[in-house]
Amino acid sequence: MTKSKAKKKPTVLNTFKRDHQLWLMIIPAIAVILIFNYIPMYGIQLAFRDYDFSKGLTGGQWRGLFYFKQFFDSYLFWDLMRNTVTISLATILLGFPAPIILALLINQLAGKRIKKILQTTVYMPHFISVVVMVGMLVVLLSPNTGVIGRLITASGLQNVNLLGSTKFFVPTYVLSDIWQHVGWNSIIYLAALSTVDPQLYDSAKIDGANRWQTIRNVDIPAIIPTIIILFVLSMGSVLSTGFEKVFLMQNSLNLPVSEVIATYVYKIGIKSNQFSYSAAIGLFNTLINFIFLYAMNAISRRSTNNSLW
Repeated sequence: MTKSKAKKKPTVLNTFKRDHQLWLMIIPAIAVILIFNYIPMYGIQLAFRDYDFSKGLTGGQWRGLFYFKQFFDSYLFWDLMRNTVTISLATILLGFPAPIILALLINQLAGKRIKKILQTTVYMPHFISVVVMVGMLVVLLSPNTGVIGRLITASGLQNVNLLGSTKFFVPTYVLSDIWQHVGWNSIIYLAALSTVDPQLYDSAKIDGANRWQTIRNVDIPAIIPTIIILFVLSMGSVLSTGFEKVFLMQNSLNLPVSEVIATYVYKIGIKSNQFSYSAAIGLFNTLINFIFLYAMNAISRRSTNNSLW
């Protein structure tokens, strides 16, 4: 008998020829990522130079870490970090479990019609624009004309301006964000729950498990890998608090707690024309997010064997 020939190691060209249909399908997505995410990274050097309109991105004087040091020495540095981390962590701690709980509850509904109506109802707020959402908050929470503001006053509590109070700005931001996006964010968990073997539910019923026991022993273990991956991704945006909503909700009364890194970069870079300084702040923000993402991914890989890479 002759020995069979050893299999050749597949080359990139052979792999492309074999799966060329799949590659053609993802080429537009790759092109979009390259054009809008990687090519603009060429401008990162702006954080290390004095930007000069006449000389372009590479023509200004090299300043090294000067603008980073300027930001660290700024009297606003710790206030910006505190406000950004507070809003982000509050959004993660309260907003991350909300779609999981909602998905588990919807999955327990028996009637398909009721389930579809509920899903449609909770999905709809996601499609409200940020401008309209903040406008609704202003109308509803106004202490003089708003429905919620009047209810607070009628209940005998102190007349409180929820949008103008440093005490209530973060709860208002977080709770409205949960209400708007909880339904949409629950879709991926519902998709994960749809893959659960129906025989597991039948076995749970035979064993006499109630709804809570079914959720704890069947549903939650099925979506734990999804939860871990999404939590790791969320930790990559700890310092990336949404600019639009914070900026629109911001006013002179709540500014001490609503001024975050994103709004500060806008004011410094666009309104004050300090492009190099704002680029350095933005780069610092991105690096911190990447560190959080990498660290959480490493912890997840070691403790649960689930990770992004």
